[in-house]
Amino acid sequence: MEGVAPAFSLFRLRASARFPVLLAADPGAARRRPGADGRSAVRKHGGTGAAPRRSGITRVPKLGPAVSTKRAGRRKDPLINLEVSHHRAVAAVRLLRIEKGKAFVDLLNEKANDSGDNEMGYVERTLGFSTRYLEDRDIRLVTVIVAGTVRWKRYLDYLIMSLCSEEKVFREMEPLLLQILRIGFFEILKLDVPAYAAVDENVRLAKVALRPGAGNMVNAILRKLLLLKETNSLPLPKIEGDDRAQARALSIIYSHPVWMVRRWIRFHGKDEALRLMNWNNSDPRFSLRVNTSKGYTRADLVKRLEGLQLVLSHEGPISGLVVSVVDPQPGDTIIDCCAAPGGKTLFMASRLSRQGKIRALDVNKGRLRILMDAAKQHSLDDMITDIHADLRLYAKETAAKYDKVLLDAPCSGLGVLSKRADLRWNRQFEDLEELMCLQDELLDSASTLVKPGGILIYSTCSIEPEENEKRITTFVQRHPEFAIQSVCGYVPTEFVTDEGFYSSNPTKHSMDGAFAARLVRSIH
Repeated sequence: MEGVAPAFSLFRLRASARFPVLLAADPGAARRRPGADGRSAVRKHGGTGAAPRRSGITRVPKLGPAVSTKRAGRRKDPLINLEVSHHRAVAAVRLLRIEKGKAFVDLLNEKANDSGDNEMGYVERTLGFSTRYLEDRDIRLVTVIVAGTVRWKRYLDYLIMSLCSEEKVFREMEPLLLQILRIGFFEILKLDVPAYAAVDENVRLAKVALRPGAGNMVNAILRKLLLLKETNSLPLPKIEGDDRAQARALSIIYSHPVWMVRRWIRFHGKDEALRLMNWNNSDPRFSLRVNTSKGYTRADLVKRLEGLQLVLSHEGPISGLVVSVVDPQPGDTIIDCCAAPGGKTLFMASRLSRQGKIRALDVNKGRLRILMDAAKQHSLDDMITDIHADLRLYAKETAAKYDKVLLDAPCSGLGVLSKRADLRWNRQFEDLEELMCLQDELLDSASTLVKPGGILIYSTCSIEPEENEKRITTFVQRHPEFAIQSVCGYVPTEFVTDEGFYSSNPTKHSMDGAFAARLVRSIH
């Protein structure tokens, strides 16, 4: 079908299959040199070895190339601890920062913005020592642990509290100790890390980062968990009582906010709600698009991914369907009203055959810069012009009109919870009302940019009718000069609703939930 990019492929990164060795034990252990007493010795970065000092901590006066001190706040002679599991230490600190709202779950590749160096700086400032430097595979493993721990936080916390001697112990637990326990519980219950590795490494981290007593507590609780897991007697809540009580129990077992569980059961039924939560807790799937302008083919990409041992899936429909709803044609003038970080912008530009122009507007200047850097890498920067502005102000001040206007509106994101592990905890029911008002304002502003006879496309990554169909219904009532145009012919029929909208559903289509509407402006 025209409008569907044949160069796309879905793949899933399976943590347990991708990192079997890393998860089994501390990857640094095999490289430690035994000391005279048979214990592991501590070595300098870039050095050949050193005698252990102070529980595996050593001060390194001269650093090898693997350690950087260029970030502000770093010691010139950091304490290097090679005894603790470096990826667990980084994960614990990152979880602390996420809890304080100072970090996102996603951990960038270390080559991007020196994120590997940044992470080590945060570890040192928080724990008082640094660890072995993060390599690419370590960064990926940290991301798996952090995302999974955040995703299952409600489930993990319920079990941790149940295994504490009393609820007060859990409520007053120091934040770092709680993060270490969460990592241990997640590794044992969801990653199937060998018991000895999960217990020993997290106990060691607690002892070194906190104190011996903290390590003893981690040891006791994790071993109690192992016993309960082996006997299949985890103390989870029973699904019984009235609707509210059942929703609370399900919110713990499936680790979702209670308000989401109650809402989905009310609108979709219990079975569909459970399927949706299972999808949200599954390994996220991602889509890739081949940059054919540089001579690559779909076969080239598939071969490369298979060489990286990624699990490719061809059973589902492809992504990028919102751009298919836009249907960019050579010669079009298009404005992407909430463009950053730019995935849809770049895809639209690639379909213009070097004929046409795209304006990429966003209120976030930093994200716009990332978009334009990506455009340059794709050799599309000559077709894209960035506009740093609030759409509502820009629409009032400009006289420009466009053939096609895409408004990929800010939304709850409830269709992409499998990818956004922390989003479920950052959304409240009250947010929907605020978002609906913002979406209406942005729709009104975007509509003024459409030429007579032009097209307005409204899209979200939400599965909530209030943010989707109902926004379009009220918009058309306010703007009779616009009429709904069916997306039939632009996307496969399985995604076309009775009203002519595009809609993808995670449980039905095995892909992210999304919505799009195509509206045509009258000529007069």
